[in-house]
Amino acid sequence: MDRIIGIDFGRRRTGLSVSDPLGIFASALDTIDSTKLIDYLKKYAISERILRFVVGYPVNMDGRPSEARADVDVFLKSLAKAFPDTPVTLEDERFTSVLAHQVMIDGGMKASQRKDKSSVDKISAAIILQSYLDRTRGSSAVFDPSAVPESLSRNKTRKKK
Repeated sequence: MDRIIGIDFGRRRTGLSVSDPLGIFASALDTIDSTKLIDYLKKYAISERILRFVVGYPVNMDGRPSEARADVDVFLKSLAKAFPDTPVTLEDERFTSVLAHQVMIDGGMKASQRKDKSSVDKISAAIILQSYLDRTRGSSAVFDPSAVPESLSRNKTRKKK
């Protein structure tokens, strides 16, 4: 199935998220040691077709790239080499960690669970990807009603009692 991958790249750990096949929702996927990221993505691409990568780009409050961008730029070169035909979109990642913590609180996670940085990373990746999906939904994504399984369709005929 076709997927879009969201990436919250970090020097040590990288959070990953994935879109649903229709490109509407982002879900947290995994947190990977950054040195193993390209290998992980290659293995993932064997079972799922990756349409695009959406990479969180570190930006300061004034809109200029932050110091962490150098690490992301190195990763982007590796990604382009490993996946030369897959487009990459950079997405502003400001406040994603703050939003991820809020999502965890709202979701009822205990304080001890919220200290797990790998959870924050993959939820941040999902926020980055969802931001992209929301922004582009009207422009390039086309909803295909035939792709909705009949079991989920509201157009099913109901038996009268």
